[in-house]
Amino acid sequence: MESLSSRVLTSVVGFSVLSLIVWIGWWAMLPALIVVSVMCLYEYVRMLDKNDIDVRRVSLMLFGAAIIVASLPMWPQAPWAGGSWREAVLTIAVGALLVLEVIRPGERPLERVVYSLFGLLYIPWLLGYFLMLRYAPDAERGLLYFALPLLATFAADIGGFFAGHYFGRRKLAPEVSPGKTVEGAVGGLVFSFVIVLVMTSLAHIWSPLEAFLYSVLVVSASQLGDLAESLIKRALRVKDSGSSLPGHGGFLDRIDSLLFAVPATYLFLKISILVN
Repeated sequence: MESLSSRVLTSVVGFSVLSLIVWIGWWAMLPALIVVSVMCLYEYVRMLDKNDIDVRRVSLMLFGAAIIVASLPMWPQAPWAGGSWREAVLTIAVGALLVLEVIRPGERPLERVVYSLFGLLYIPWLLGYFLMLRYAPDAERGLLYFALPLLATFAADIGGFFAGHYFGRRKLAPEVSPGKTVEGAVGGLVFSFVIVLVMTSLAHIWSPLEAFLYSVLVVSASQLGDLAESLIKRALRVKDSGSSLPGHGGFLDRIDSLLFAVPATYLFLKISILVN
């Protein structure tokens, strides 16, 4: 009961703080996302340390923050066709990491480059979509679209928990996350679809078919994000990414689903705008 109470309290406080930051806009989201990125990268580095895997720590933090800043939609259009400032920062990061290994090579230089780049792609690159979605297609409607993956993921967790608890029989990915079941995944999808359908119907933005397709996408992305972090933790032989959040483990444990759900929402929104 004590663990459940701390988990609920952390969730309520976290949701309240997140809602306020998102409502304020980019000048509150930017420093908050940089802090979250640094904390998640720190947890990532700690997990690697326990397995004697080295990365470029300072470069990881600096380029991670740079990717978040480059994700601001307010920047002028990139001077090259079809490009973005995010891609420019990532390209510079690749070059810098390779140069550092040439100048000061370690025992396993390729391993250090690969794990450093994976950390950048997995955490700050995906976190950058939070800023991009908040202002897609504009600041007013972006607030609604940003709420969709939050509520859809939350609904999928609740529906998945109760459906898995009462009806769960078949394991979804037993080698990665033994607790997840196919019935739980279906229950999460159904409850998520109900929430998305109500929200989009009240806002008059999507048809029921679009709401269903989005629900399938965001729930799948949410499950994939959760399973991906479970896979990383299993490979690195750790139970939690950290212990910063009471009842939830680390920052990565809390945002793993959103790391995939928010980018999926952004891409779905862009595609639906192009189609319509």
